[in-house]
Amino acid sequence: MDFAFDARTEELRAKLLAFMDEHVHPAEAVADEQRAQLASPWDTPPVVEELKAEARRQGLWNLFLPDAEYGAGLTNLQYAPLAEITGRSPQLAPTALNCAAPDTGNMEVLSQFGDEHQKKQWLEPLLAGEIRSAFAMTEPEVASSDATNITTLIERDGDEYVITGRKWYISGAMNPDCKIFIVMGKTDPEGSDIRRQQSMVLVPRDTPGLEIRRAMQVYGYEDHYHGGHAEVVFDRVRVPASNLIGEEGGGFAIAQARLGPGRIHHCMRLIGMAERAIELMCKRAVARTAFGKPLAQQGVVQEWIADARVAVEQLRLLVLKTAWLMDTVGNKGAHTEIQSIKIATPRTVVDIIDQAVQLHGAGGVSQDFPLAELWAAARTLRLADGPDEVHQRSLARRELKKYL
Repeated sequence: MDFAFDARTEELRAKLLAFMDEHVHPAEAVADEQRAQLASPWDTPPVVEELKAEARRQGLWNLFLPDAEYGAGLTNLQYAPLAEITGRSPQLAPTALNCAAPDTGNMEVLSQFGDEHQKKQWLEPLLAGEIRSAFAMTEPEVASSDATNITTLIERDGDEYVITGRKWYISGAMNPDCKIFIVMGKTDPEGSDIRRQQSMVLVPRDTPGLEIRRAMQVYGYEDHYHGGHAEVVFDRVRVPASNLIGEEGGGFAIAQARLGPGRIHHCMRLIGMAERAIELMCKRAVARTAFGKPLAQQGVVQEWIADARVAVEQLRLLVLKTAWLMDTVGNKGAHTEIQSIKIATPRTVVDIIDQAVQLHGAGGVSQDFPLAELWAAARTLRLADGPDEVHQRSLARRELKKYL
């Protein structure tokens, strides 16, 4: 593995770093001010659309999608350092570049498994940043970390599918620009192969029977910039049979294909969040005095900063190795590493941000610094795309298999 970034990555890194300094970071306070004036907290602040237009003008658009027909054509290894940079402003930067979840995963699903009509109707406007989308898998009544537990029914009725079920923490669904849901449910609940019972269908937002019931909070935050996380009820929702993605029984495999890249994208951005926390920690340490000397001269603070730097460098190397393996041997070949970064990165970044909060005192838990919201986002990623324990269980089984 070559540790140097190639020429294209270096060029994009330079452009993106300048874009962050010149446009994104100054827009953070502007976006908050504009949101307070909006008719609905779920509407998009005008400055976000300005950022999107500028990012597209600069060619910083759809960087996540390796398919050159639809995206930037970057490998995972090329995209990794770019995603890290966007993690420094996770509320604005990914959206500005059209690289925000859950749209990224949905665009990957449509580009890989959608038919030509589905691509024309939904993928193209998503790629253009004209609409947003949601992915409806998690359910409140079952342990959704095991996708075979899902109870939402997708029943065939002539030329239509009828969908009945209840989902929650459906990211992006509160945003009025969210026009399409990818819904995972069971088309064959009694099937002998529990991984062939599930399918995915496209459900437009305005379909009768689809009810956005409420916004779910995450540690008290409603996460407006990501379009919230909604509880959604499907009450005998009818869609054409042509809205099926791929084939009946293919939903579990599609979900796995979708979640692999999603996990590494989250970990890349988490490293950027950790870098911002370290930056804030250092600035605070040299600016504040306690007990007669700057915090930067306090031994425990120096330990926090040193340990944070070591941890981030370790995580970055593991994430880059994982990206390289995904490019060279595929997601299956990188399975151990994907699970390793999903376990290690959120856990470590939560600790780093927590120490930055501690160093900021009361300010660390306030709205005057981004740390509390960064902590909530990082802590949530110990659950999103599968909780730590699920990945630990699978990883341990793979290790033990060598000795059985």
